[in-house]
Amino acid sequence: MRVAVPAEDKEGLESNVSGHFGRAKYFVFADVEEGEIKNAEVVEVPFDEHGPGDLPNFIREHGGDVVLAYGMGRRAAEYFREFGVEVVTGAYGRVRDVVEAFIHQALEVDPHWKERIEEGKEEHDCHREGHNHLH
Repeated sequence: MRVAVPAEDKEGLESNVSGHFGRAKYFVFADVEEGEIKNAEVVEVPFDEHGPGDLPNFIREHGGDVVLAYGMGRRAAEYFREFGVEVVTGAYGRVRDVVEAFIHQALEVDPHWKERIEEGKEEHDCHREGHNHLH
């Protein structure tokens, strides 16, 4: 299984999940086998501007089976469903922790990510307990 996660920077598994799926400049692709991360690759998004379907195609071209993201628009989620790619939203924190929690079916997601994005709080509400920076 190959898990794709939008990242804040190019530090791979040590990066934080980007709070802005469509604006992430990097994606971490983690290869998972037998319940463990076996390899991780950081891929820079090859375009500055993108249209509908560009990021889902980019992730599919890099073999993504699952996307773990903080927030994602409805259209992008629909493209992933059409491609047979599983999407989990509300994921936040360090990429390694998010992928490992997903593997072990223990991923805790922010149930309020939609409201935070709509209200513009995803950048300013980062100080709640246990919540990592999301920009």
